[in-house]
Amino acid sequence: MSKTQDLAALLSDSDLFRSQGYINGQWVSSSDGATFPLTNPATGAKLADMPHMPRTQVAEAIDAAKAALPAWSALTAYQRSSYLLKLHALMEQHANDLGTILCVENGKPLAEAKGEIAYGASFMQWNAAEGLRTYGQTIPSPYPGTRNIVIKQPIGVCALITPWNFPNAMITRKMAPALAAGCTVVIKAPAETPLSALAMAVLCERIGIPAGVVNVVVMDKGDREAAAGLELCENPKVSKISFTGSTPVGRLLMKQSSSTLKKLSFELGGNAAFIIFDDADLETAVTGVIASKFRAAGQTCVCANRIFVHSKIYDQFAHLLAEKVKALKVGNGLDAGVTIGPLVNVRGVEKVERHVQDAVSKGAKILVGGSRIQSPNEEGESCFFEPTVLVDVPKECYVASEETFGPLAPLFKFDDEDDVVERANSSEVGLAGYFFTRDLARSNRVAERLEVGMVGVNTGVIAQACIPFGGVKQSGFGREGGPSGINEFQIEKLITIGGI
Repeated sequence: MSKTQDLAALLSDSDLFRSQGYINGQWVSSSDGATFPLTNPATGAKLADMPHMPRTQVAEAIDAAKAALPAWSALTAYQRSSYLLKLHALMEQHANDLGTILCVENGKPLAEAKGEIAYGASFMQWNAAEGLRTYGQTIPSPYPGTRNIVIKQPIGVCALITPWNFPNAMITRKMAPALAAGCTVVIKAPAETPLSALAMAVLCERIGIPAGVVNVVVMDKGDREAAAGLELCENPKVSKISFTGSTPVGRLLMKQSSSTLKKLSFELGGNAAFIIFDDADLETAVTGVIASKFRAAGQTCVCANRIFVHSKIYDQFAHLLAEKVKALKVGNGLDAGVTIGPLVNVRGVEKVERHVQDAVSKGAKILVGGSRIQSPNEEGESCFFEPTVLVDVPKECYVASEETFGPLAPLFKFDDEDDVVERANSSEVGLAGYFFTRDLARSNRVAERLEVGMVGVNTGVIAQACIPFGGVKQSGFGREGGPSGINEFQIEKLITIGGI
């Protein structure tokens, strides 16, 4: 029988741990009593039995959000801003508990989890200010006695479909601008990490956000999750869907939303190129790779997936990177000093294994790592994989074309700027890209040529609340954060007045 873990006992405020959904201001179980087990990926221990909600409860959440919309949108921007600032303060106050919940359900190290809480809270602060600056405009008319006024209004009920790799920040990055704009929301929490979403609902309740403004529905993978997606896409009361996840699922949601012509914003898969030119500062470049590749055990959409190193510095860079990777400590995220946690499930481990085995079969060599770490849990399966560096990686292999989503750093050689940019742009997706150089002209030239939505030059960290986050090609459309993020949750309305 699987062991259980008392997560509430780890928290200073145990009320933040909830195992029910949140609809119309009420904490509710599945209407038919169905549940599914939520486990800690580091230990296999069961954390809770979560509600496995049917499509009818998703419809109830949508109805609640629709009913709450008139009153919430009628508040002034200053009133809504006040709510977001209160949420920001509570997130900072409960950062340790929120980080612990995130660490235990997702697996990332506690320090990294707390960093995500700070990042998530920053979207509350940013959008509290942005909501006050949703300016309209007046447009001169060619007709005498006529005035054109453009105002911005909330788009309506928004469905927020969030991933498990950033269980807190991917919610706040969507919820904060939606609330600031005057929208109400239905959050479809990820089955792997629903507790962080529900903890945010607790905070919303505490600061007095009215019933129905924020709703959280939970269900396991499979038929009910698919049905929930259909309800969010097909229900005409939902005006907007914001989704972060894989490109195939994005395509499906777009197709399913076509009958109601919803406004969509998608942040989808990536296959980020990370280029180190021969004039780069190697120590800085290694630090950048570690930050980009191994954060969240490599389970981020913007992490370095293809690392291109100039042949002149290839061996030296590989040695420096290998030494840094050897120093990473793998283990339970709650344990002191751990820098790499487990992958979120065994499927993730199997994909990393497949990528390593495929590359090695085609000539690549393992410099560091390369294997699953046997850390037995109650189910007899391990979600840990060694941080891995591969050298002499061929151009044609799985890791060159597929997003690994794990702690695998493949090093590809290159000699020519034009060639490496062409290889970087060969992917069908275009979320983020990185390169390191000390050449000012190259910095501008390559940044403009990379077919991605975001470029890091001499840094492996780009995510901030104040920047427009999003991609091009099949990495989606729309932007989250930055000055334009709130616009995704608004409409522009023209008011033309004649007879003046």
